[in-house]
Amino acid sequence: MDLSAFQNKTCSEIELLKQLPLDQSVIVELGCGKADITRFIASNCTGSKVIATEVDAIQHEKNLLIDDLPNVTFLMAGAESIPAENDSVDVVFMFKSLHHVPLDKMDSALGEIRRVLKPGGVAYISEPIFSGDFNEVLRLFHDEEQVRAAAYQAIQKAVNGKLLSQIDEIEFNSPMAFESFEFFADKVVNVTHTDHKLSSELLKKIEIQFMKNMTKEGARFEMPIRINLLQKK
Repeated sequence: MDLSAFQNKTCSEIELLKQLPLDQSVIVELGCGKADITRFIASNCTGSKVIATEVDAIQHEKNLLIDDLPNVTFLMAGAESIPAENDSVDVVFMFKSLHHVPLDKMDSALGEIRRVLKPGGVAYISEPIFSGDFNEVLRLFHDEEQVRAAAYQAIQKAVNGKLLSQIDEIEFNSPMAFESFEFFADKVVNVTHTDHKLSSELLKKIEIQFMKNMTKEGARFEMPIRINLLQKK
């Protein structure tokens, strides 16, 4: 897997995934959320088998209603307890989800990733970097500085401790667009996995910060993201 061509580029994460050889693979996606990327992987990888896990019970129940992805199994499970056999998985994906793992379970999650990967198997872990205009909006009601730093530290610890070997680390910018503040609030503020309980005053403050990026075509942001490609030797 070589993603070096995307270093410091602006592109969707899907564009990166198109470059990965995933046909005929056993794949685990940890923290699949609404299964948007799950759908892309399952629909574009010939002969692949995908296990997609989620810890949010509300979202998981919605995922179970998906009936047009026959090669996907949706399971409710955390990254610290992956429902897969030892040495059975070719690729593990975590798309912006490691920092959602409880701090005291991050090391266990990386240990579980190593356990389920086949020798030579790869873990693809993408994490948002704590910077950028979108982060300035998000941090007003959901400051992730500490958990994002902890996630990166856990990855470094796994590499330095030779639990997993690092193939590559790249940073790219993922474009984001919202047609209105109301759309942003529905998709980001009112997520099912977190009850933010925002006051009207704070919500107004968030709206003011958000609107700084509003154009005639909607609000535009670029989220800086780091990808660590790790391998089980």
